[in-house]
Amino acid sequence: MMAVDRFVPLGIWPSSLRSRMLLILVLGLAVAYGLSFSVLYVERYVSAKAVMLGTLESDVATSIAVLDRLPADQRADLTDPLSRGNYRFVLGPGQQGVPDKTVRGAEIADTISDAIGHRFPIRMEAIPGEVQRLQAHLTLTDGSPLTIDITPKNVMPLAAWLPYVFVLQMILISLLAWLAVRQATRPLAELAAAADALDPNISGPALSVTGPSEVAHAARAFNAMRDRIAHYLEERVQILAAISHDLQTPITRMRLRADLADDTPEKIKLLHDLGELERLVQDGIAYSRSSHSSGEKFSRIDLTSFIESICYDYQDIGKPVSVIGMISGTATTKPHALRRILTNLIDNAIKFGEVAEVLVERTVGGAISITVMDGGPGIPDDQIEAAMQPFFRLESSRNRETGGSGLGLAIAQQLTAALGGTIRLYNRENGGLAAEVTIR
Repeated sequence: MMAVDRFVPLGIWPSSLRSRMLLILVLGLAVAYGLSFSVLYVERYVSAKAVMLGTLESDVATSIAVLDRLPADQRADLTDPLSRGNYRFVLGPGQQGVPDKTVRGAEIADTISDAIGHRFPIRMEAIPGEVQRLQAHLTLTDGSPLTIDITPKNVMPLAAWLPYVFVLQMILISLLAWLAVRQATRPLAELAAAADALDPNISGPALSVTGPSEVAHAARAFNAMRDRIAHYLEERVQILAAISHDLQTPITRMRLRADLADDTPEKIKLLHDLGELERLVQDGIAYSRSSHSSGEKFSRIDLTSFIESICYDYQDIGKPVSVIGMISGTATTKPHALRRILTNLIDNAIKFGEVAEVLVERTVGGAISITVMDGGPGIPDDQIEAAMQPFFRLESSRNRETGGSGLGLAIAQQLTAALGGTIRLYNRENGGLAAEVTIR
């Protein structure tokens, strides 16, 4: 393929592997069939022309010899019996014509001249008209003119129906080539789709290992790779959960010892640091739990009441959270997971944007979109994707005073995936960041 790419313009060469393979196969077969058809046509044409000229050579030579030996008054009785379907003998100069310069006329003249041993000079003329006619003029031994009126037949070396058979064969071969290419490239398309949809956090069906041995081997390798990635992620989360859990005991002991100490500025700073450490440990445990199924079942909730209750809880403690758009109806989801998602997003909006606005809409496909917007500085476009990763912190906005651990958005993403939904971040046109959660 790479060698072909060097010689084919980009605008002509198809972009997909399936189209390229199909084009190469069909063009190759068309060229091969075309060459075979051309060779057959030429061979049959040469053979048919040789038969025609051979017949003309033997018959005409004999007829001229007979007419030359007969008395002049007896020749008229034999002109019709000696004539054939494509030529006839005419006593006299014949019809007025123009000198013939065609290759066919020269071949006929040479054939007749060779047959009669070059005894009589031959002059070829073409007779104008709808039907192609040639006349060969010669003079017999006694000086009498003789004209051979020839109507050359179009040589048809191949049957008239043969081109239609050729077209039908090309159509059938093109169809079979398309089926073969589709059979060969379909596993690649399935593998690419599985790679695009790969998410170790979501348990999905394994790639089918049926088909040719090469395809089955690639599918097994892909399934094994996915299992290894999922195992590595699970192992990482388990390590994080174990460390976070084990840290709770020494933190608790340190807090108890600090509480028993005298009230000093160092004690206040120590308690503050212990509080930050404890929140970080709790976030680590929450993240590890969010990556696994919590066992919560799906249930139907009243969406309006659910969203408003979350916002009212924030408003009761004086937080600037408002609902700017709402839809009526119910949704089937995991209420505790959805509440954790929205509280994480609202907490981030309040921390880094001072206010939080919640907009609930229904998309064209019937899904529910819940968007939490703030009025903060937003996130640089080249860091939006990284912001969803665990422990990612924007140094300009997240610092130790805010208590940000970089796990809030990662936890929200894990829980959203568990709901079968998606989450995305984008900067608003008028400033601020928007976090959109879409659930079915």
